[in-house]
Amino acid sequence: MQEKATYLTKEGLAKLQAELEHLVRVRRKEIAARIQEAKELGDLSENAEYQEAKNEQAFNEGHIEELENTIKHAQIIPDAAPDNGRVQVGSRVKTHDGSRDWTFSIVGSNEADPRAGRISNESPLGRALLGKRIKDTIRVDTPKGLIEYTITNII
Repeated sequence: MQEKATYLTKEGLAKLQAELEHLVRVRRKEIAARIQEAKELGDLSENAEYQEAKNEQAFNEGHIEELENTIKHAQIIPDAAPDNGRVQVGSRVKTHDGSRDWTFSIVGSNEADPRAGRISNESPLGRALLGKRIKDTIRVDTPKGLIEYTITNII
């Protein structure tokens, strides 16, 4: 089964790598120490501290596996998207919706932050923008109804 690419900026990849490093080198040791301390308390079947530490260990290991998989399949978004005249992952897109101007950066889902104008390539708006050119109009179904955006610039 082929995994789909995870689009990340260089900064996003560095952030994930730093988090992974911390989980592997620091958190694992902290949790192992908690488990050892809990074992020393005696009967493990009724030891809530031990059970909690084991649950935390399982969560940490799952998160490590998730980060490793994300990093393994990362595809770096170039700092400046190639100028082919079309919206693609990494593009900054200026749009107008009839009443105001909007600027969106198309990023991978791991780095999406709609409030900061960073939308996922997998979101309805991101999918609708991909492949479009300046002056193209798209329609996106939102909770507030159908919104029409006209692309005014691709950066």
